[in-house]
Amino acid sequence: MRFIFRSLLALSLVVSGAASAEQARIDMLIYCGITMIRPMTEIARAFEQREAVKITLAQGGSEDLYQSLKISGVGDLYLPGEPTYRSKYLSEGLLGEATTVGYNQLALVVKKGNPKQVKGDPKELLRPDLTVIIGNAESGSVGKETRDVLEAVGLYQKVLDAALYLAPDSRVLNNAMKKGEADAILNWRATAFFPDNVALVGVVDLSPRLAKPQALLLNLLTFSKNKDMARRFMAFTAGEEGQAIYRKWGFLDNKAVVANITR
Repeated sequence: MRFIFRSLLALSLVVSGAASAEQARIDMLIYCGITMIRPMTEIARAFEQREAVKITLAQGGSEDLYQSLKISGVGDLYLPGEPTYRSKYLSEGLLGEATTVGYNQLALVVKKGNPKQVKGDPKELLRPDLTVIIGNAESGSVGKETRDVLEAVGLYQKVLDAALYLAPDSRVLNNAMKKGEADAILNWRATAFFPDNVALVGVVDLSPRLAKPQALLLNLLTFSKNKDMARRFMAFTAGEEGQAIYRKWGFLDNKAVVANITR
């Protein structure tokens, strides 16, 4: 009887300990632009191995994500695809401190081998022999950057009129290219080097004076209930291990020397 009692007591302590550990675990929600979802997923899984935390990533277009977090008032961090989403919405009071975790850069993306010999000039998007798709500036960062780049050279409306359709985000743009729907797109450069894209698409770089690298700013949400853990995640992402993952996925890391070039 004493043996049975001791066994039941030990089992009770194990179950109680497991329950306590489960209760102690923090659940965090990160709003992440689609272009960065792969490195951020890898970083999140690595961070979970170090901390008592479970991380959920909500992916989508940067504008759509901001509107979602604004409406819900739930979550911990927000990572848009370019920095103007921070400057645009900072006054609303939902975005707190931020850290740079890498850089995005816009490029022309073409079929592998560049069979139509597309040159690194936005005017190529107006060639009558090319089918072109661009991002929607109202839904995601790649569309917003596309508009900024093309407006800087006075071509946005012309390319908009010539485009087959507008894609909501970088993933849809690459899928359109892989399905043969387009000969050229404007997309975030790093996505062309993702494993499922690299064999099918290639990059034609634009001048960095025009396509300036855009900082990826990981923003702490002011309504986060897990600010201490969120700050540790920010530091981890901006640190050596997180930055190695960003480089692995084709991004410029946060130590990249980015010239202060204005368009």
